[in-house]
Amino acid sequence: MKLNSERFALPFFRRSLIGAAVLALCAGQALAVNPFVVKDIRVEGIQRTEAGTVFSYLPVRVGETFNDEKSIAAIKALYATGFFKDVRLEEEKGVLVVLVEERPAIATVDFTGTKEFEKDVLVKALKEIGVGETKIFDKASVDRAEQELKRQYLSHGLYGVKITTTVTPIERNRVTVMFNVDEGEVARIKQISIVGNKTFSDKELREVLQLGTSGWFTWYTKADQYSKTKLTGDIESIKSFYLNRGYLEANVESTQVSITPDKKDIYLTINITEGEKYTVSGIKLEGEMFGREDELKELVRLREGQTYSGELLTLSNKLISDRMGTFGYAFANVNANPEIDREKRQVAFTFFVDPGKRAYVRRMNIAGNTTTRDEVIRREFRQFEGSWYDGNKIKMSRDRVDRLGYFKEVTIDTPEAQGTSDQVDVNLTVVEKPTGNFLIGGSFSQAEKFTFTASIQQANFAGSGNTVGMELNTSDYSRTIALSHTNPYFTEDGVSQQFELYLRTLNPPALNQGTYKVKQTGGRVSYGVPFSETDTVYFGIGIERTTIETDITSPTRYQDYVRQITGIESGIGSATTNALPLTAAWQRDSRDSAITPSAGRYQRANLELDVAGDTKYYRMIYNHEWFRPLTNKITLALRGEFDYGHGIKGSPYPVFKNFNGGGIGSVRGYLSSSLGVVDRNGDAVGGAKRIIGNAELQMPFPGSGTDRSLRWFGFADAGQVYSEDQKMRLNELRYSAGLGVSWISPVGPLKLSYAKPLNAKPGDRLERFQFQMGTGF
Repeated sequence: MKLNSERFALPFFRRSLIGAAVLALCAGQALAVNPFVVKDIRVEGIQRTEAGTVFSYLPVRVGETFNDEKSIAAIKALYATGFFKDVRLEEEKGVLVVLVEERPAIATVDFTGTKEFEKDVLVKALKEIGVGETKIFDKASVDRAEQELKRQYLSHGLYGVKITTTVTPIERNRVTVMFNVDEGEVARIKQISIVGNKTFSDKELREVLQLGTSGWFTWYTKADQYSKTKLTGDIESIKSFYLNRGYLEANVESTQVSITPDKKDIYLTINITEGEKYTVSGIKLEGEMFGREDELKELVRLREGQTYSGELLTLSNKLISDRMGTFGYAFANVNANPEIDREKRQVAFTFFVDPGKRAYVRRMNIAGNTTTRDEVIRREFRQFEGSWYDGNKIKMSRDRVDRLGYFKEVTIDTPEAQGTSDQVDVNLTVVEKPTGNFLIGGSFSQAEKFTFTASIQQANFAGSGNTVGMELNTSDYSRTIALSHTNPYFTEDGVSQQFELYLRTLNPPALNQGTYKVKQTGGRVSYGVPFSETDTVYFGIGIERTTIETDITSPTRYQDYVRQITGIESGIGSATTNALPLTAAWQRDSRDSAITPSAGRYQRANLELDVAGDTKYYRMIYNHEWFRPLTNKITLALRGEFDYGHGIKGSPYPVFKNFNGGGIGSVRGYLSSSLGVVDRNGDAVGGAKRIIGNAELQMPFPGSGTDRSLRWFGFADAGQVYSEDQKMRLNELRYSAGLGVSWISPVGPLKLSYAKPLNAKPGDRLERFQFQMGTGF
């Protein structure tokens, strides 16, 4: 068979029209065809499409008889491909000639005037709906794309957006598609009206809304930009607000959203029906509970005589269901049926417990890890294959994998295994993120001025779960070069190993008048042994060489130390000591977040001891942090620290191991490192003992909703530093109170505080406004 592909080559002899696409598709039939035997098939008019592609759609082959039925089928099949905007069939002395006119292809898609969205995001989104490079151009698809763009802009409050689409033909039957966007101004919420509320004020209800009118910080929160999604969430928040306060039948009846003709201001009205306030009159449990009714009833958070709370009802259902899950009942179902007495305004609940069948885990599957080895993830599992399903262990497994820090997302689901009724599979899916980190940055604080930081760190090195790193830090006060390696699973039982090599140079703080220099070179290795999910014990040993250089202006305590070590009567010169510090520590961490915790505790006790080196001393540090949510927005944070150091066998306590106090991190309102012992020159040199206490009431910024990255707080601090030979008297503590702001910004952390010292003494160095800022680039 001879196959030809030409570009509408006109023959010298006459052709007869068999059929055209418009006739076949609109009239339902082609022109009457005189049946003929196909001697050959030729395709004309194609530019990008292969001839073989056209042949594959034709319902006729060489040697077969071509008739009306096959004519209609051929035209419909070719037109349905979407490749062609016109199809014709002709017969030329037994040769079937297929003439097509291709639709143009999209060469490029571009945008102008887009500020609200990244171009790459828009290009990807439009390609998913058929408008993208190499796609066949279709005006209907382009129109849909234009409407989708408008919808996205409207969801961001840009109601005045105008989009003009330009399609430009170019060579090789292609087109460029350009979306010209005039975003206009963002429409902002001018007023929120709440109708029907009698018990709670408008102000109280507005506090639970994500949406709000323009304010000081709406440039950051964008709360004044209307969003249908946010409004839906706000409706549920209002319902929850009422349900949690006993209003069982409260409802948001309707909402009205209106926009001014200039599309700049939005007015929002929320209509509420409050209903009556109900108290709980009784609690019962029914169903199969395997003799654990008393245990399960203790999990019910609603109490008889208590005001009804929807939040506590939901929590009760979940706790009972989760508890049944720990016994292997993966499909346990708990429903609370209310019995409402409207006359007495009381409601009784019957919790029906349906445990379903007991299930065990067939397989633990992992997906999404392209770099991280399976064993790195599996060793965090607390649920095992072949054992009974345990909801707590499954959740714990997910949380432990998430805390590795190697993944952007960690999700877990437990579908029923196909073909069984008592087995489940646990599918854990991860989305990996880059774990290599090269950082060049700087920070500025009032104590250390400018600090330069550079580090290279690779967590999860080669997918092994190990971390290797190098750090360089330099400021007016200190310089550090450090190399480190951490293996979180040095043994199969989860014992971790960490070693570090470092070089540190310390100069006196900026507030000192005297000068001195401390240079430390050393290394350490430590091992962490977990003995519960939240508790770890650490053991380590190090070697450290320290050189102190003093001159005539140096603080007397540094001169005294040089005198004691070297015997130099003046205490001016250089003293070098070698230490072999042993370390032991215990840590317990049950916080819900390491960065912005709102619940839980963090405790760490650390002992450092040197009995074999030149410096014989011990150093103890105990830190305790406690967080408790007072409301869904307000957190009470308490922190206490007690530090103690002492020389052994008559040896002086190393002055370079002194603790310091004052400033952010200890007692705000007092100059950084200024508390405690002051020598005859007025220089603060720290001390061997320290007490610090902090209390903060942390709240999100007004208008920021529940965003915890931007918070303000009221605080009260107390603390003092004592020398080795001083008694720790609480009446010598320094106190302060004030307000502060903390912001985890995209370019680094920022913390500001304004404190008023409450019992400053003569000679204390005060600094009411203090800040600390870090910037990465």
